[in-house]
Amino acid sequence: MPNTLPLTFESLSTAIVLVDNQARIAYLNPAAENLFELSRTQLLGHAVLQVFTHTEQLASAMQQALHARASFIEHDMLLGTPAQTKLHLRCAATPLDTQGLLLEFHLMDRTLKLAREEQMLDQTQANRLLLRNLAHEIKNPLGGIRGAAQLLEQEFDKPALREYTQVIIQEADRLRGLMEKLLTPQTRVQHSAVNIHEVLERVRSVVLAELPDGLSIQRDYDISLPPLIGDKEQLIQVMLNIVRNAAQAMGGCGSIILRTRIARQITLIRRRHRLAILVEIIDNGPGIAAELRDTIFYPLVSGRADGHGLGLTLAQDFVSQHQGTIAFESEVGRTCFSVMLPLP
Repeated sequence: MPNTLPLTFESLSTAIVLVDNQARIAYLNPAAENLFELSRTQLLGHAVLQVFTHTEQLASAMQQALHARASFIEHDMLLGTPAQTKLHLRCAATPLDTQGLLLEFHLMDRTLKLAREEQMLDQTQANRLLLRNLAHEIKNPLGGIRGAAQLLEQEFDKPALREYTQVIIQEADRLRGLMEKLLTPQTRVQHSAVNIHEVLERVRSVVLAELPDGLSIQRDYDISLPPLIGDKEQLIQVMLNIVRNAAQAMGGCGSIILRTRIARQITLIRRRHRLAILVEIIDNGPGIAAELRDTIFYPLVSGRADGHGLGLTLAQDFVSQHQGTIAFESEVGRTCFSVMLPLP
């Protein structure tokens, strides 16, 4: 590497890494040390593809740049650090005359987060309208089905046949109740001071009662968290839908962690908040299928054959009504749903 190059990079805010012709790290500037949370002495001389994890995109960018002898830019790169964190980066790989490469890394997490929040807000509003239209279409014929079943029941003399009509009537009532909830979710909101740990403990007890064998739900609470202002029943439903999905995805056997933390200086739904509560629900199940990850919050999308695909849609709707956000990261052996709720 030319000796004059590193001197020009020391004061840059862009993370710069120089690798030699054997793909070993020959230099990194202070911005790169801060980004990867590692010092030069820990990285110099090590193969760049062995230091990090999830290096498929980085390896491809380096190969493309060397092959074309021109800069190659990967606009959305996922790179795992030795500290077990994953970074979304914009990476530019540029060949040097010495046969090495200059790698520039720009952190994209904030840009992607804001874009995803905007997308979530638009998606939630569209989902809400779709669900209400769907509920109207289902609710109208339910009354007719129930009335027809009652008339039919009067014509039967055998009690066994009346059992069938009772099933129709009971299921029609259950579906009508569900439609009422979909049609009027906001009119029942009652905001008050809510202890998030009371919400999580309620959810924990319900899920463990449903699946008592083989399921472990561990607590990792920050008990110093102040109460938030919200609707307790809606928040219970949010956490219950996520935890129940995790338990069912693992077949009732596995481990779930309920974690709470404080978050500071957070932007949620276009507003800056000094403090927010972060709830993480982590399971060690099979993960969310790749083909479902972009549509997991859409109505009627489910990874289970018997799933109705409304649980996460309603959870997203309720979280947005609390001016919060919901997101997830998933891979085999670890899925983490993160719910961020602002504090007053």
